[in-house]
Amino acid sequence: MPTVAYVEKTIFEIEGVRVDFVKNGKNVRSEVDLPYNYNAKYATMNSANVSFLKEKLKKQYPGYDFIVYNYNGEIARGNVLLANLRDTYLKET
Repeated sequence: MPTVAYVEKTIFEIEGVRVDFVKNGKNVRSEVDLPYNYNAKYATMNSANVSFLKEKLKKQYPGYDFIVYNYNGEIARGNVLLANLRDTYLKET
């Protein structure tokens, strides 16, 4: 069973953004086991927003909420397009 840290890394590799798993308002420890890894072949469309991505993740991991971050570690607002969010990672590399 993959750990939270491994799944978060997989989400970053596919989606291009950092996320944290949250349960009951608290960040989930990285060594907690999850039943399966993130199941997506391709990244979510750039025209989708952060809220859409969070809902997509919630469908795969019921009972969890998610925090999505920009490159600077700031929490991304729900209405930010994924294209713009991903660009924050490219500008700083």
